[in-house]
Amino acid sequence: MRLFGPLYDRVLRWAGHPHARWYLGTLSFAESSFFPIPPDVMLAPMTLARPVDAWRLALLTTVTSVAGGMFGYLIGYFALELIEPWLVSAGYWEGYLQARDWFETWGFWAILAAGFSPIPYKVFTVAGGALSMFLPAFVLASLVGRGGRFFLVAGLIRWGGAPMQAQLRRHVEFLGWLLVGLLLIAWFLVQA
Repeated sequence: MRLFGPLYDRVLRWAGHPHARWYLGTLSFAESSFFPIPPDVMLAPMTLARPVDAWRLALLTTVTSVAGGMFGYLIGYFALELIEPWLVSAGYWEGYLQARDWFETWGFWAILAAGFSPIPYKVFTVAGGALSMFLPAFVLASLVGRGGRFFLVAGLIRWGGAPMQAQLRRHVEFLGWLLVGLLLIAWFLVQA
């Protein structure tokens, strides 16, 4: 059964729609708390089509993603028991347990890394609420992590055009994990 391929194709079609900004904001919000497709797949082609709007699109994606992250936080804070079966059936339960362990160890740095990297941010938003992470720190880490990611994507696409979009898509997993590694190294250096 193909699930993610058709979703990915649909998101790419949304990028060319007259209401694409609304779709981008909605996708960005939903991805931060429950939807599996990251907003980068809409942000990149929209930036390619309208390079002059790159920074506005990155800002829209960042703000709506952080708002969605706050919704995920509220889900974790108030309704973890209700969504636990969904986390298990969707394959996020192990990730949630790992996120919870990371919060206990790294707190702010865990949400910042999850916001930027290909790690499912939604798992960390729910875990942040379930563990009652200090909300202002959660929002700040989300803004830095998500903003860094989306402004980087928009900037690379604006600068490099279609060839950059193809390269970014091909190497996004490696780049995300590389950044996670660099953030962990920076955290260890700060702690030393």
